[in-house]
This record gives sequence, structure tokens and C-alpha cells, in this order.
Amino acid sequence: MRSFASAVIEAPVEKVWEAVRDFDALPVWHPAIASSEIEDGRDSASVGCVRRLELGDGGEVRERLVALDEVARSYTYEFVTSPFPVRSYRSTIHVLPVTASGHSFVEWFADFDSDADVEAEMDKTFAQGVYATGLKGLAAHVAG
Repeated sequence: MRSFASAVIEAPVEKVWEAVRDFDALPVWHPAIASSEIEDGRDSASVGCVRRLELGDGGEVRERLVALDEVARSYTYEFVTSPFPVRSYRSTIHVLPVTASGHSFVEWFADFDSDADVEAEMDKTFAQGVYATGLKGLAAHVAG
């Protein structure tokens, strides 16, 4: 299953990527993330590092950075542990320039596997609750 959200953000791609690229900075711009910590003292740009996120509802998610592409302005991560009933969750956030306006196009998506009875709920949770909410927060953050 693929969950997906996207947005055009009225800021230059360099500014948006600067906010997004720090794997430890999600709480700065995502309203549903209370805190983040990179485990084992690793650098947040180090492929293989794990971030521990505390969610606003008190839940915890641990995610491993599996790819960071400065040229393409994207990174991919996977769940190590999460409260969500999914398997093999892998997500990418990608920032692209909108050349006609000087704005940025940001897409955020995940491919995951879950039991059929929770698939639609997980799709909605990720697409709307995580990605769309995060992209609105990102837009507000870079506009400020």
C-alpha cells in the first residue's frame, strides 16, 4: 500500500530543504511530534542513524535513515519500532523546485504492508494525519 501527500510551499527549494534535511528536526516543524533524539550519539545525516520520536499523544516511534540524497533533496527512512500495525514501512520525503514560481513542491509518501482490515485506516493516518499535517506545519515554519 502507498500513502501519499504533497504540497506546494511558497518558499525557495533551498530554504525548504534546509528545514527538511535534518533528520532530527521534525519537532521544529511537525505539530504532531513532541521531541526527537538521534540514538547512540550519531550524526543526523549519517545513513543508518536511528531517531526516537515522541508523538504528541505520548506514543513513540523509532525510525532508521536508510538514504539521504543531497542532490535530489530527499531522504528515506523505515520504522524500527512503532505503535502502528504495519510491516515493512518505508517512507520518503522529497523537495523539488517549482521553476515557474520559485516555490517548492514537497511529496511525502510511504510504502507499507498491513493486514487488510486496518489498511484503509493506516493509509488515512499516514497520508492525512502524518504527511499532510506535517506539510502544513512545514509551510508555516518556512514562511515565518
